[in-house]
Order: sequence, then structure tokens, then C-alpha cells
Amino acid sequence: MAKPNYAFAKRQKELAKKKKKEEKLSQKSGADENQPQDVQPASASEDKASTTDDK
Repeated sequence: MAKPNYAFAKRQKELAKKKKKEEKLSQKSGADENQPQDVQPASASEDKASTTDDK
């Protein structure tokens, strides 16, 4: 019977942890990036509306 390769199992576990951590980090940074993008078009449309009202 083959003996278990604990080093391989440990490496796989570490890679899974790293991947999960990176995904979490990218979701957090993605949420932070999306908020300013939503704010900018709203302010741009407000600027257009204010210039239209001035005419």
C-alpha cells in the first residue's frame, strides 16, 4: 500500500487558502473601486443638469 504524501496535501491546502484569501481581497478592492465609479457618473450627470438649467 502506498504511503500518504503529506507534503503534497499540505501544499494543496496552502494553495487553497491563498486562493481564497486573494479572492476575498479582490472582492473587497472591487467593491471599493465600484463605489467611486458609481459616484462619478452621478456627479457628471448633475453637472450636465446644472449647465442645462443655467441656459
